[in-house]
Amino acid sequence: MPDTPLTVKVPGKLMIAGEFAVLEQYQKLVVMAVDRFVYATLKEHSDNRLTLETFDLNDMAWDFESNAVHIKTEDTRVQFVEEAMTIVYTYLSENNIAPAPFHLSIRSELDDVSGRKYGLGSSAAVVTSVVAAMLHQFLPQAPSEKLIFKLAAISHVKTQGSGSGADVAASSYGGWLEYASPQADWLKDAYWQSTTITELVAADWPYFSVQPIKLPNQLYMCIGWTGSPASTHNLVQGIKKLNLDHPSLYKQFLTNSAQAVETFLNGMYQGAPGLVIEGTKRNRKALATVGRQAGVEIETPQLKTLCDLAESFGGAGKPSGAGGGDCGIAFMPSREKAEELMSAWEEAGVQPLEIVVSRAGAEII
Repeated sequence: MPDTPLTVKVPGKLMIAGEFAVLEQYQKLVVMAVDRFVYATLKEHSDNRLTLETFDLNDMAWDFESNAVHIKTEDTRVQFVEEAMTIVYTYLSENNIAPAPFHLSIRSELDDVSGRKYGLGSSAAVVTSVVAAMLHQFLPQAPSEKLIFKLAAISHVKTQGSGSGADVAASSYGGWLEYASPQADWLKDAYWQSTTITELVAADWPYFSVQPIKLPNQLYMCIGWTGSPASTHNLVQGIKKLNLDHPSLYKQFLTNSAQAVETFLNGMYQGAPGLVIEGTKRNRKALATVGRQAGVEIETPQLKTLCDLAESFGGAGKPSGAGGGDCGIAFMPSREKAEELMSAWEEAGVQPLEIVVSRAGAEII
């Protein structure tokens, strides 16, 4: 191992269209990697050490025993990192690679310096950074985006137990993506049924697909933070309950979401700003409707203001991700309209964020 440390940077994400529906088979979602990053630095060391700067957990000892990484701490916030390290360690050992001891240090800039959470996908980006750093350091050749994604997706779903994996995809591939989830339940079953991690990674994942896409020229994206972090888990549970109690309403939501996302994607592929704006409006309506039906507040009053203002200036806005707070996004037909919108947002108490797409996914710097 070289003496010089290796550092990878991994982008966070914003969900753009297709939220909630993406948890079902073959439902498409649009996700964007953002220029806020998690950094993982790996350097050789006399013994195994881990530092998580965000949590002020420094120089923790760890070992790999009985096919699992064990970090010497009582702090449960290390679980995502512990699982990611275990999955990669197992994959490397299956391929006859034995890592020398190292110190891994992780730093995140996905949340505000004050500790505010913007909903940019920190746990997924942290997991992806661990996977990417270890693979880049110990594999004889550079890992593919797909390998980083698959190992990070396995470890993330093992720890979290649910989720679409879209945040992991954004962190792994970068850019704008059309995405369909491998399905958490399928992936968990496949993990337990596979003889090795290597076998699972090499297998075809039937529901998973990812495709890079491009925002049309003459379309301007604005991102606003409403000042209240959302509980994704509670909102997802509310939508799941609707499916149990009123399956016909839930099925109608899936249809509405699919049509909205298809309109949005047609705009992306055709370079047609009007279709992207129309798809955004349709997706906003589908999400607001299913939220009302499920008795959960996807579109909070502040998110409603954010969206209504976007429409008043000739564009369209919607919640990003699960809604209930965090960020909203808007697509505007000109730079002037985008600037007018952001001024109006500020007056209404919505904080515009200076965030743009990150073209690259996990990469060495």
